[in-house]
Amino acid sequence: MIEAVVFDLDGVLLDTEELWDEARRQIAEERGGRWPTNAQRAMMGMSSREWSRYMHDVVGVPDPPDEISAEVVERLEHLYRERLPLFDGALDAVRRIGARWPLAIASSSNRPLIDLFLELTATRDLFRATVSSEEVTRGKPAPDVYLEAARRLGVSPTSCAAIEDSENGIRSAAGAGLPVVAIPNRVFPPGEEALSLAHAVLDSLDELTVEAIEQLAAADNEADA
Repeated sequence: MIEAVVFDLDGVLLDTEELWDEARRQIAEERGGRWPTNAQRAMMGMSSREWSRYMHDVVGVPDPPDEISAEVVERLEHLYRERLPLFDGALDAVRRIGARWPLAIASSSNRPLIDLFLELTATRDLFRATVSSEEVTRGKPAPDVYLEAARRLGVSPTSCAAIEDSENGIRSAAGAGLPVVAIPNRVFPPGEEALSLAHAVLDSLDELTVEAIEQLAAADNEADA
């Protein structure tokens, strides 16, 4: 039985993966770093500690990792305040699902960006818990952020549905034991192996309905029979 729903943020509610890519790439170019072709995909799901270290060690940005992270966040905060890049139907989906279940966010975004999203959308009261991967030991694809979200919700991970878009996000939620609804990222789509871990694959947030989530429990019951 589904008792709560946990949303990823970037790539699910916010169309930000390209913004993260642009901000990091700009800093790399400004600081004389080298940008590998797989850099953005490699950093998707990493905690701020992990991706800022990647920027320093692999991309070659000479600044300390904490300064790299702070500058990326500052640039994104500015963009969010200019125009928050919500996916079509994002707030409708949150309200629709939130009318049925307690909600949480389990995101690789830094805490200031999660809080800014809640402020700008006036949705703070809709989420019982929010977790940034910088608040746990390991970022996605490790299960830590989803395990912590379930703990803060007071619900078993196997009773929480996860809404994810990326390969590392799907692996993180599945590894924590959550049934996963995948809405594949259009720019950095997850591979077939990761998608096979999802209990349902949808084309858009418009398809994320109460009925679609209730079917996750029905599918599990059929599998156990």
